[in-house]
Amino acid sequence: MAFGWIDEQDRARREAGLVRVLRPRPADSPLLDLASNDYLGLARHPEVTEGAARAARTWGGGSTGSRLVTGTTELHTELERELAGFCGFEAALVFSSGYAANLAAVTALAPHGSLVVSDAGNHASLIDGCRLARGTTQVLAHAEPDAVRKALATHDGPAVAVSDTVFSVDGDAAPLAALAEACREHGAGLVVDDAHGLGVLGEGGRGAPYAAGLAGRDDVVATVTLSKSLGAQGGAVLGPARVIGHLVNAARTFIFDTGLAPAAAGAALAALTLLRREPERAARARAVAAELHARLTASGLAAVRPDAAVVSVRAPSAETAVRWAADCRTAGLSVGCFRPPSVPDGVSRLRLTARADLSGEQIAHAVRVIGETRP
Repeated sequence: MAFGWIDEQDRARREAGLVRVLRPRPADSPLLDLASNDYLGLARHPEVTEGAARAARTWGGGSTGSRLVTGTTELHTELERELAGFCGFEAALVFSSGYAANLAAVTALAPHGSLVVSDAGNHASLIDGCRLARGTTQVLAHAEPDAVRKALATHDGPAVAVSDTVFSVDGDAAPLAALAEACREHGAGLVVDDAHGLGVLGEGGRGAPYAAGLAGRDDVVATVTLSKSLGAQGGAVLGPARVIGHLVNAARTFIFDTGLAPAAAGAALAALTLLRREPERAARARAVAAELHARLTASGLAAVRPDAAVVSVRAPSAETAVRWAADCRTAGLSVGCFRPPSVPDGVSRLRLTARADLSGEQIAHAVRVIGETRP
């Protein structure tokens, strides 16, 4: 029978407690949201939604084609200019998603004969970029600059190190300065995914590379998503103009993909404008994360200290993590649930998002619900 093997995989997933299901949410959900990646609370901000609506009215519902045909509007180039300027890089290139941006950056910068060294805790999009790249990939121990240095020392040819800036599972930050030093010693490039750093770290939310003094360097490339702190959708690669020019000509997820919808570009532009005007939102998101962590650990839960806005709480097993998250939902709280294969260490977790617009009362309520529903 065609696709008969699917049934066996489904049984295995159910026995392991790893079945994933879609839960459509209403526009006016009554749940307190600590599951989304809306770090700055901008997804529903009137200026951001109006930016999206205005762009749709002006440019239409879609971009109508790939970026190299009709999919590049003046709005896209304005967004690229603003992103690069805000984050401190020479140039930027916008993609339809952060996933597409990561695939582009890794595959286009790892040709035949190159070496890619990848952190074991990297996001799936970076991992898939490594799998598709034509170079050879070595997966190294998590957040170990010396391991990067040793791997690069064994290779004679083009090389690149690839890492998240803030890891999405535990919310810990990569040692960017040390990674950059190891790369520079061996003439290698550094590609970092700042999905969870943009809008949260750095002066006014300019990102982790900016905070580490790496923005604008000729050997550093950063990717970002527009769907987290900026409350929109899409992604971008930031770096030297010659690297961006190379991606225009070599990145398959740029050349063959339809351009980002104008509404998403308009929303991201509006969010950037708002963040420039209200830079304190970044510090507030970090403060909320710190308060969540302090309250959770004070109540006896195994919470990991956050370096940005992600707070994770360890669960005994995948099955109990699913039940814990479901019990939180029943009590009016939406939290993330990370299980294998999404977690590289096999430890299941509740994953909480610290949003800049959370009040002290909401933080206390969230911690109370998590504690009362603990397995």
